Amino acid sequence: MNLISLNIRPLLAILVSLCASGLIYVLGDHIKENAREAITFIAAIIKIVLVYSMVPAVLAGHTIRLELFRIVDDVDFTLNVDTAGIVFACSASTLWLLTSIYSVGYMRGHGEKNQTGYYASFAMCLSAAMGICFAANMITFFIFFEVLTIATYPLVVHYRDAECTRSGRKYLAYTLISGQIFFAAMVIVYSVSGNMEFKPGGFLDKSMLPAPWALVVFMMMIGAGIVKAGVMPLHSWLPAAMVAPTPVSALLHAVVVVKAGAFATLRVVLYVFGPKLARECGGATILAWMAVATILISSLIALKKDNLKARLAFSTIGQLSYIVLGIAILSPLSTAGALYHLVAHAFMKITLFMCAGAIFVTTHKKDISEMVGLGRRMPVTMSAFTIASLGIAGFPFFVGFVSKANIIMGALKTGQLLFGATLIVSAVLALTYLMPVVLITFKREPVNPEFNTYGEASKTMLVPLLITATVSVILGVAPNFGLHLLDLAMSTGEAVFAHVGGVIC
Repeated sequence: MNLISLNIRPLLAILVSLCASGLIYVLGDHIKENAREAITFIAAIIKIVLVYSMVPAVLAGHTIRLELFRIVDDVDFTLNVDTAGIVFACSASTLWLLTSIYSVGYMRGHGEKNQTGYYASFAMCLSAAMGICFAANMITFFIFFEVLTIATYPLVVHYRDAECTRSGRKYLAYTLISGQIFFAAMVIVYSVSGNMEFKPGGFLDKSMLPAPWALVVFMMMIGAGIVKAGVMPLHSWLPAAMVAPTPVSALLHAVVVVKAGAFATLRVVLYVFGPKLARECGGATILAWMAVATILISSLIALKKDNLKARLAFSTIGQLSYIVLGIAILSPLSTAGALYHLVAHAFMKITLFMCAGAIFVTTHKKDISEMVGLGRRMPVTMSAFTIASLGIAGFPFFVGFVSKANIIMGALKTGQLLFGATLIVSAVLALTYLMPVVLITFKREPVNPEFNTYGEASKTMLVPLLITATVSVILGVAPNFGLHLLDLAMSTGEAVFAHVGGVIC
């Protein structure tokens, strides 16, 4: 890997899945299924190697930067690998490989159509995600952000029926409109500052944007992020998109899409406006209360959902607002916790969705009330579901505890006790809507007689969900295991708040 220049690796990480997408689309229907899927696996492994190889340099404080070409005056199409971006990239690249393995079992086991388009679109989404991770400025970020929106659309409408079409239109309406508003705000920012470069701590100040206008532009820019992150009341596209196959749900909820929204929020608040202006204009306060409302309301809605994927969808809406709240609290610890929760939630939630998919392919059951006793026939799957559920609730020794503890400590250190209390209440609510699933499936009587004919899902579905469940435990016990992701998250918090003395009260 030393033969490949460090500065070109972020571009290669983008291109490898882009090339895979093109090959799959062109050749997929003319080659055997195993050959088509092999393209995905090879690209995913290369991407992981490229992303992981950049971690030591980022940890050591080195700059990995590549300027490709000029877009407009003084604004280049530039890639830059920083601590925040590499955390997201490590999570997304790792989960692409695991989701691809799982997809083989699901798509073949369920006899899905349009598999070539599915794998091609999935690979394109990962290229867009890498671009979002490594974008050095707002215009580069915007390009990849919109590519992700378009690349995801074929996955949402995978079944090509009326319900999928409605869901796809809603998805495009929410994400494209908010994206264009983001673009308008970006133009305003450039006109008043002459700058589009992401900078830890931000580059705007109130001399460029007086308070009333600063709040308007803040909300215009933040809209694109909170739409994709599912913050209420801009969330309804997300439950609607659950009509797609379960691996697509995993992509939406765990791997890329909602995480891109949360990451966009982080970039706007902490790298464009900065903690000081975000607090002074009132934008961070509004964002925090939107997140609080989303966390509580979505949890209460999840309690009422009998459909397992719908319950998990509203769980995602609430859990992603943990990240938004951690950002809006404006402290180094809460920022580190928010960024680490991007990883923590990814592994926990993808485990839950993989379990839901394994249950559906094996038993064709979607509703929780129909799963009585299923855990006795699928003990491995439901044990993984239990582990991920405890992690989502923030139990000690699970990865969710680490991220949530840091967000809560950040809230307490800045005197925002109510925000810390919100996370504690939401942990109880998470137990209330997830643990009944576990109890029902392991219940002894009455058991659906047809479950006697079922066993565990195929190994291609079972192995990935066991890996993600195991990682959820390992990162809870040793948060810096392997890639030092917690250290990277902590470094992000320190870099952002270095110029304001650590906290913004």
